[in-house]
Amino acid sequence: MLICGTHDAQTIAQLEAVARRARRVALMADGHVGFVMPIGGVAGYRDQVSVVGVGFDIACGNCAIRTDLKASDFSRQRLGALADEIAATISFGLGRTNRQADAPVDHPLFELPAWDAIPDHAREELRAIARAQLGTVGSGNHYVDVFADTADDQVWVGVHFGSRQLGHAIASGFMALGQGMPWGVRVPEKEVLFELDSPLGQRYWAAMELAGRYAYAGREYVARKVVAILGGAELDMVHNHHNFAWKERHFGEDLVVVRKGATPAFPGQRGFIGGSMGDDAVIVAGYESAAGAGPDPVRELQQQALFSTVHGAGRVMSRTAARGAPRGRRSRGGGAVTRRMMDEWIRARGVVVRGGDVDESPHVYRRLHEVLRDQRGTIVVQHTLRPLIVVMAGPEVRDPFKD
Repeated sequence: MLICGTHDAQTIAQLEAVARRARRVALMADGHVGFVMPIGGVAGYRDQVSVVGVGFDIACGNCAIRTDLKASDFSRQRLGALADEIAATISFGLGRTNRQADAPVDHPLFELPAWDAIPDHAREELRAIARAQLGTVGSGNHYVDVFADTADDQVWVGVHFGSRQLGHAIASGFMALGQGMPWGVRVPEKEVLFELDSPLGQRYWAAMELAGRYAYAGREYVARKVVAILGGAELDMVHNHHNFAWKERHFGEDLVVVRKGATPAFPGQRGFIGGSMGDDAVIVAGYESAAGAGPDPVRELQQQALFSTVHGAGRVMSRTAARGAPRGRRSRGGGAVTRRMMDEWIRARGVVVRGGDVDESPHVYRRLHEVLRDQRGTIVVQHTLRPLIVVMAGPEVRDPFKD
């Protein structure tokens, strides 16, 4: 068991509980408490997949595009106007519908046989919801960012979100089926392990991969849409999931590796890792050892981490602690973070922010450079990206599937 960084007792206890069921486990430096499996957790299973391990936001991930633009060409006024245009053009918030004329609602993924993994009575309604949401961004910590590369002033666009209602419905549905209940019935968030060669395991795997293709299509659409808004051209793309399961080989074993809030980082493999709305982001690559150099302690750490790394900075404060009381309830007093605190931090960094709330303030996150340090050399930072624009769902957003 490899543990990177320092974590509270509850997070470690969750990892230890997962370790009793998995062949191998690891915890990344941005880890914190999650549902059953900690965020930042990595687990390798033998011929099994963990539904709650992959989680409700199946295939949540990051995508970054390097453009041909220079940050120095944009005035503060122009950045503000662009932030407004991004917020007006891209649909943010749970359950929102993409009304853009070029939204990829006819993407070939909607005709894949994998849809048959979803029960007949739920399939067409879920497919219609997924069509409407493809190319939209969720709420919470999901975002669209514009960055300046600190090395060459090149502009990057970065996005973070997953498979939207499609992924949540798949996770919830198979969690119910795994507990002997009908699809659509809400059940406790507890471990459900499917054997890969079982009918339910095969159906879940097909549906999970479908959600993965959906998330990739959505992130690439949004990132490219923002590049077009900026008036730039795409030079490079870095794209990865961090809530997913993969079939891999580790320590001479074929394993199903579940990464929950963790990024694949095999030698040379690139990833985009965001910080908070007031912190830098990075493009990283898995450490590559020199050929023929003998034993390499960093390579050994990579192996113990199942070639994984962080997916972000990692929370140090819950949403309720940050804002005081959950939205929609009578206030029980102020939270630990005020809007003024958040605004002062953002102003000091010179970031143009649209949307967001105090539960996403930089105060509730670790500093990304400290998290990367605690990964102990297993990744190499290729680009450091300074935020110029951050666009998120605002505090007024409600989930229409629950309202």
